[in-house]
Amino acid sequence: MINDLLHQRLNKILPKITSSGFLDGKGIGNEIPFYIFDYPPENELQVRNYIDTLTQIELKQKLPDRKVVVVNLLKFLLDYIEYRGYSEKFLQIASLPDNTKTLKSLKSIAGTEKLSGYFVETIIVRQPELILISGVGSVYPVIRVHELLNNLHRFTGLIPLILFYPGVYDKTTLRLFGKAGLTLDSSTNERNYSNKYYRAFRLID
Repeated sequence: MINDLLHQRLNKILPKITSSGFLDGKGIGNEIPFYIFDYPPENELQVRNYIDTLTQIELKQKLPDRKVVVVNLLKFLLDYIEYRGYSEKFLQIASLPDNTKTLKSLKSIAGTEKLSGYFVETIIVRQPELILISGVGSVYPVIRVHELLNNLHRFTGLIPLILFYPGVYDKTTLRLFGKAGLTLDSSTNERNYSNKYYRAFRLID
């Protein structure tokens, strides 16, 4: 069952993103219009259902003239693999018993730079006015979402991007699935990601 706090936060999304100035980036200065909606990972199915209702019904009613693009990262990854002709190779690699070697091989096929380029070719080229990204947990650890978005901000410009994140975002660090072992912040070796990407706004407190 969806918890009351999450339900309240979900109900605030539509008014927020359809409010005056949100899509035009007003009120955020020169910051990148990246937003994160974090939620308990155990409520993944409820959030998926919410995203479907939001994008298929509510946004079409509220913003009929705005181009909204929804990106499910699992479908995005599979489309990329098929596009590059790697489907058979991907299945072979995925069946390997050594997880470390498997992950290294998968990331050689679907590295951050390659996926960022494909995102530009298939998503940014459509000139969206709002991008919603889901499916973060489904593609971990093949896609590390902080790495992908760190690359994408060069191409998105002033396009608002909302990431639905199954974990915790406290405005400085991300914890996928809420696990401390996955925290990425300025104390880690990935300091560059923190300096650029963690300027993201928390969509709903």
